[in-house]
Amino acid sequence: MQIQPFLLDDGIALGTVYGTLLNERATVQRLSPQFDSAPYKAAPRAPVLYLKPRNTWARDGASVAVPADPGEVRVDASIGLVVGRSATRVSEATALDHVAGWLIASDLTLPHENYYRPAIRQRCRDGFCPLGALVRGTGFDAQAATLTVSINGEQAWQRGFADLVRSPARLLADVTEFMTLSPGDVLLLGPGEGAPLARPGDRVVIEVPGLGRLTHSVVAEQGAAA
Repeated sequence: MQIQPFLLDDGIALGTVYGTLLNERATVQRLSPQFDSAPYKAAPRAPVLYLKPRNTWARDGASVAVPADPGEVRVDASIGLVVGRSATRVSEATALDHVAGWLIASDLTLPHENYYRPAIRQRCRDGFCPLGALVRGTGFDAQAATLTVSINGEQAWQRGFADLVRSPARLLADVTEFMTLSPGDVLLLGPGEGAPLARPGDRVVIEVPGLGRLTHSVVAEQGAAA
């Protein structure tokens, strides 16, 4: 059976979705005592990436199933830059020339605080990456953007992107220093500090002026109680 491509719009198919950890200064500051301990004894110097594989991808309006244990999901809402042309060892000055546009992502995860081993079970469950529509063009300024998460019609959280460890251009430059990103790949700017929790029965709406809104619901995983 042929797998149909996940189209971001009529001209670009979704490639690989990369998440970025520890890209907000407040999170790095909170975790700094752990980083100073063995075995690492220092905060990471290179970007800390993870994958949101194909099974996690979902569209606007999706229902995302959450297991009974823990019965809740953290909404690590973020902005993603979408690569428009192949990017290898790009400079920070020219990095955004390789960006086709931007989208909203609900980077869902079961709550955890473990940064020392891959959180596959927490971050890579089916449907755990609803994606909004691609907004093309270079006029969007991600660092000046404000993202709001509402749950059941009430504002639950708001974040900006001015205090990133790596700006979008710097992040893209640092990542492409050691790996090529291809058209359709998405690089998420990373979770924000204090992201809200959602539970079965909740309706989540994520809004970013200039990028629109992304909506999804949270439901109980079938058979989870058994």
